[in-house]
Amino acid sequence: MKILEPGVVIDRREVLHGRPWLVTPVRVVHDSGEVLVTYLAEGTPLIFPEHPFGPHPWSRTAQWLGTSLLQVQRLGDAHAVWGFYEKGVFTGWYINFQAPMRRWAQGFDTVDHGVDIWIPGGGSQWQWKDLGDVTELVRVGRLTPQEADEVWAETERVAAALDKGERWWNRWTGWMPDPSWPVPAATASLARLTD
Repeated sequence: MKILEPGVVIDRREVLHGRPWLVTPVRVVHDSGEVLVTYLAEGTPLIFPEHPFGPHPWSRTAQWLGTSLLQVQRLGDAHAVWGFYEKGVFTGWYINFQAPMRRWAQGFDTVDHGVDIWIPGGGSQWQWKDLGDVTELVRVGRLTPQEADEVWAETERVAAALDKGERWWNRWTGWMPDPSWPVPAATASLARLTD
């Protein structure tokens, strides 16, 4: 596996049933091989390839708007930790339950599992978000019942760690994006879809 250089733009792809469903160009902040940290800038284009499952839930949105994100993912984890920034101000951590990242030469693949945890301001209090989404994802065929059981097991592990005060991503507290980074264009991501 090639270690990615800081500043390089790669693709974060949501892959549903073996095919890309959403492609987002993100900028590499850090790559240790085990932990990959990327930055999703406000205004980044969202790319929605045609998919036999139908349109992605965000498919009416052409760009990521309202916030910027620091996305911290660790190899093997079925979640990522996102730092939310509004107009350059950190507003909190968001634990996005998703398939473990699968790296490839120009980025990584995952897919969202619906349920999330919000930690306002990065403090010690946390709250669940979208608990009903996992059941809905099974109902519509985005998750199997076995995958849903695995999602719930991951949520229990993460919730127990949070209750103990464990935050493996703490080294990223206080991180701020480089203001000189331009918003990535869609051109390279679109070209990779046709490779």
